[in-house]
Amino acid sequence: MILVKNLTKKFGKFTAIDDVNLSFQNGHSIALIGPNGCGKTTLIKCILGLNVVENGDIFVDEKSVKDDYLYRRNIGYMPQIGRYPENMTIGHTIQMIKDTRKLSEEHLDTELLEDFELEKMYDKKMGNLSGGTTQKVSAVLAFMFDPKIIILDEPTAGLDPLASEILKKKIIKEKNKGKLIIITSHLLSELDDIVSEIIFMNEGKILVHQSVEDLLHQTNSEKISESIVTILKEMKK
Repeated sequence: MILVKNLTKKFGKFTAIDDVNLSFQNGHSIALIGPNGCGKTTLIKCILGLNVVENGDIFVDEKSVKDDYLYRRNIGYMPQIGRYPENMTIGHTIQMIKDTRKLSEEHLDTELLEDFELEKMYDKKMGNLSGGTTQKVSAVLAFMFDPKIIILDEPTAGLDPLASEILKKKIIKEKNKGKLIIITSHLLSELDDIVSEIIFMNEGKILVHQSVEDLLHQTNSEKISESIVTILKEMKK
């Protein structure tokens, strides 16, 4: 689980995260949504240790991220735009990460690698890949080392419909194993079948944190996108 306590993150005079308190529980897939500049990316980077946590704290499995960087071994991360050495092939890139992580082959999760049929493209250079294929590589690496926590930043962006469905099924499968999945997305229609909680941010604050079931019931909606629109209209009144 992840516990965010009184987290504030500023860049100069700009407050990206404003005294946020959150709890992410294992066994849930959680959508982190909101307009551009709302603080989603900053929050994710704080959890990943890419932004220094100064005011407040974040605990991963009850350990402060300030105390031990090794907590990141238990997190799989799929960036919105994966950046890899352009002259390396897909095969060499995956092998390089394997060598870095030093996890035995029998403990690797290669399900997405097989479902995406990436092994057939192992000799293609990363710099020559389409955006969708690069996304597939990022997804494979996020799940490969069987992490307890998986963070996916706009995971279906650039993926074709078949690849999107493969990834969605994988997300549900891993969530059902008791893992924590955090997903950021602008495509709310993509979330209906795969998330159990919604966190809506704006201007560095948490405006909504509810189960999907409660949110749909409260707004008398059938879809997440409809419920968020309803809430935004109420806020403007």
